[in-house]
Amino acid sequence: MKLNLTKPLLVAALLGSTAIAGCASTDDSESSAASRESPEASQQTPGEVVDDGVVTAKVKAKLVDDPVTKAYQINVETFKGTVQLSGFVDSAEASSRAAQLAAQVGGVKDVENSLEVRKPEG
Repeated sequence: MKLNLTKPLLVAALLGSTAIAGCASTDDSESSAASRESPEASQQTPGEVVDDGVVTAKVKAKLVDDPVTKAYQINVETFKGTVQLSGFVDSAEASSRAAQLAAQVGGVKDVENSLEVRKPEG
């Protein structure tokens, strides 16, 4: 009997690492740079940071679980509900599918798709 624990372990790892990252403190140079900008534009409350981390983890899990997007290394970042997708895929279908999946996740306000389509070598 073979158990397939890859997906649950991946999701748990993503959620755990994201929650820890949301609790990390910033150094003085980052906080002083942020204070020069508009507070609404650059700073997030601890709750927003954690929420964005959860959104990122959920988007990554959806991408890994989908047969069209699972084979690609797609970078996902979230800031105030806006998901940024970056990296390389082999088809326009994979790019649009990744954006579509990200938009379906609860808490996503907008998706910025910066995926680049590259033809596979060979």
